[in-house]
Amino acid sequence: MPDLNLLVTLDVLLAEGSVAGAARRLRLSPSAMSRALARLREVTGDPLLVRAGRSLVPTPRAVELRSQVGALVESARAVLRPAETLDLATLQRRFTLRTSEGFVETFGPRLLALVADQAPGVTLQFLPKPDKESAPLREGEVDIETGVIDATTAPELRASPLFEDRWVGVVRAGHPLAQGTVSGERYAGAGHVVVLRRGLHSSEIDDALRAAGLERRVVTIVGGFAAALALARDAQLVATVPERHTRGLRKGMDSFPLPVPISSFTISMLWHPRMDGDLAHRWLRGCVRSACGTRHGEMLDGLPDLT
Repeated sequence: MPDLNLLVTLDVLLAEGSVAGAARRLRLSPSAMSRALARLREVTGDPLLVRAGRSLVPTPRAVELRSQVGALVESARAVLRPAETLDLATLQRRFTLRTSEGFVETFGPRLLALVADQAPGVTLQFLPKPDKESAPLREGEVDIETGVIDATTAPELRASPLFEDRWVGVVRAGHPLAQGTVSGERYAGAGHVVVLRRGLHSSEIDDALRAAGLERRVVTIVGGFAAALALARDAQLVATVPERHTRGLRKGMDSFPLPVPISSFTISMLWHPRMDGDLAHRWLRGCVRSACGTRHGEMLDGLPDLT
């Protein structure tokens, strides 16, 4: 039977990076903590902390275990602590959400209205999402993130689907593609502004065009949806963007379905498992689902939907 107390010891050791510091935090003697580290090394088959000059540094295995162990310890504490009550009327808290361009403009007004109506003391901070790096969620810098789950998504994260989306072409009013049926030839032959940034999976558009013997005429490349739509609004260009996600950015512009078959994709909400038992965080997740029109209780393959 494994000694589950070792999880707490390992969590503190990895956080402190020092036998003496961990001993003080756990109110143990240095010799007792050294024995605990020896036991952990025996159980895991890894040295975990190794000497580098006058300090200890974690091994790659220890770095890998850090977030998992922290989540397990926090979950155990949540199970053992008394049941909490949540008074939204008096809740004072700031939550940070990291989203791609268009999310705030499209879903932010309804989300803010929901939060203000139920918990006027809560502040929402929205941060841009330049990449798919999971560290901000893992390290507690971000409470909730939205995006498409793929092979680069950290496996320990929780996820809940928010809505299905699809790529659409967008042009300014009066553009030739705003009139009539948009064929593959008309679409590919127009001037395009292309969004290119890390973690954006729009290459399937060009793959589908190539399968039809077509290729987009790229005029310029930008790093985000807002810039692409701004150029398309004032120039004779086509921007191809997610339909629902950018609704708030596309006001006054004309949109059309792409003339080649491309699968839809799911925009999901992600959070770190240490927040599962946090009642205020759980309430906020419900607000995000409501703002996006998500049905309660859906599940996304691969990652559990924990409300």
